[in-house]
Amino acid sequence: MPGRLEGRIALITGASRGIGAAVARRFAREGAHLVLVARTVGGLEEIDDAIRAAGGAATCAPFDLLDYPAIDRLGGVIAERYGRLDVLVGNAAMLGGLRPMGHYPTEDWENLFALNVTANWRLIRSFDALLRASDAGRAIFVTAAAGRRHTAYWGAYAASKAALESMAMTYAAELTKTDVKVNLIEPVATRSRLRAEAMPGEDPQSLPHPDDITDAFVELASPDCRRNGEILVAG
Repeated sequence: MPGRLEGRIALITGASRGIGAAVARRFAREGAHLVLVARTVGGLEEIDDAIRAAGGAATCAPFDLLDYPAIDRLGGVIAERYGRLDVLVGNAAMLGGLRPMGHYPTEDWENLFALNVTANWRLIRSFDALLRASDAGRAIFVTAAAGRRHTAYWGAYAASKAALESMAMTYAAELTKTDVKVNLIEPVATRSRLRAEAMPGEDPQSLPHPDDITDAFVELASPDCRRNGEILVAG
């Protein structure tokens, strides 16, 4: 029986581990051809091997998302090879440390916003036309409740996720009369490196595995999804 994403072209950032890797494995099982983006070559190769061993197909694009021209080059490659992009998953993010607002080193603050916000804007900038070329383009961005809770010491990460949500919601509003749908996913606390950095004393085995929260990603990536401009909690 064909999967819900059979024949779809899906790009996933931060795909070498954690939630990104779990979404890649699930999308492959649903029949998508994957374009996997991450800095870690070894991690990408492991995911690629697992996907191919299970009968799936993937293309690895190992580069740092802070290399913005590389995002544009990838857009050009996908345009030439496929002429469209069906699913964009903006998952890559960093925590940037937990500290008082006035104590963030300038470089850390700028790098966090460069990845968590600006890189996702660059993805929109590079892939908007390709998503519109799909019969059912889907853009999914990974957010966090921290962006709305205003918790002490989470300032940089929280502010970046609030900015990401505003950007994604605005993009969704601009696409209401098109076939493209834009939504956000808020995963529950999940076994991941970012979570371990934020909560070093927490037992990771007490948290859901990233594989357990992928249903929401499939729902929002599916051609039959009608949601737009929403935040869906996963897990």
